[in-house]
Amino acid sequence: MKKILAIAWKDAIVRFASSSELLFFIVLPVVFTFLLAGGTPSGNEDPRIRLLVVDEAQTTISAQIIGELERSTAVRPEVVTRSEAMEQFDQRRASAVFIIPAGVDIASLQSGSAEVEMLQQPNNLNATIAERAVLTAIRRVSSSISAAQNAVQQREAKQPFATEVEKQAYFESSLELAQNIQADAPERVTVIEGSTPDTVEYDPRANSSAGQLITWVFIPLFGISALFAYERQQGTLRRLLTTPSRKATFLLGTISGQVAMALIQMLLLVGFGIWVMKLNWGREPLALFVILLASALAAAAFGTLMGTFVKTEGQASGLSIMFGMLMALMGGCWYPLELFPSAIQNAVKILPTTWAMQGMLDLVLRGKGVADILPEAGVLIGFAVVFFSVGVLRFRYE
Repeated sequence: MKKILAIAWKDAIVRFASSSELLFFIVLPVVFTFLLAGGTPSGNEDPRIRLLVVDEAQTTISAQIIGELERSTAVRPEVVTRSEAMEQFDQRRASAVFIIPAGVDIASLQSGSAEVEMLQQPNNLNATIAERAVLTAIRRVSSSISAAQNAVQQREAKQPFATEVEKQAYFESSLELAQNIQADAPERVTVIEGSTPDTVEYDPRANSSAGQLITWVFIPLFGISALFAYERQQGTLRRLLTTPSRKATFLLGTISGQVAMALIQMLLLVGFGIWVMKLNWGREPLALFVILLASALAAAAFGTLMGTFVKTEGQASGLSIMFGMLMALMGGCWYPLELFPSAIQNAVKILPTTWAMQGMLDLVLRGKGVADILPEAGVLIGFAVVFFSVGVLRFRYE
């Protein structure tokens, strides 16, 4: 056991001799997971476009316009002062600013003298959407006033008002009626949601977390072949096996050390998924450990098998990256496997990444348990047995 631990510790020292190894061990996997998932969730995040609103009028009309914007499905108004709005706009932290200047009231709308101001970042799609949302809100508010004005004109044509006070009172009552009718008006667009479930189960956070975990862990495990090639090239493997250490001791020390480091890397990425991406990786700890261990063993076994065929360390490193990227792509680590043609979906079942990805998604996306991931774990263990058997039988020290 001491020899096995010594070999594993030696490989860990060699691997992390350069601090840049941490870049590939944890930094890049975390960065790619975060970016491909679209950032972190906030739970109740409002997807609408943020619109800065400056209300200098402080009238019922300005309040109605802001109320219409709050009911919009496109923008999320945020009332701020003019100085705050201009500061954020100048720093390009706001795509649009809507300013309601002083004097915008019912009288100005009736006379047609009301004016508002809209600031937009150039060539910005969000600013264009915000502009249309503002125009819609203004149109809804002004339409009530137009309806009230028409009511006053119709009433005056039939029976003139005795005083301006009576006329204004009639206008206000007509405006209130028009606003109530507008508020109670049914939607012109009826949304009907289909009851057919989506055949593609996809969550960008879950898929990114599981997919990047497999990609960045499998490649170093495939790199076990480079360790064997390096030892053969340097002649250290031959000298090591002339000692009382047996071949099985060397293989077990090298492979177990790499698998242990892979499990540590996996747990770090799972922790990132739990604490930052808010994913439920920890729902079934036993199932999680089973699928992670089975995946690591299958990848390490493939690296051991590949190490018996390659001749140089450079060749092994290149093939490890190529096979790792190719298996990740075809195994559904980057795109949902359901998007591939059915023939490809069946063909890629010969890849360990396919089964690893399905098992991990069963846990983090579909909420399944130990019994549900046993088929995937069993297939991965089967891969490990086959690859290890061929690799050990073909193992040579020179």
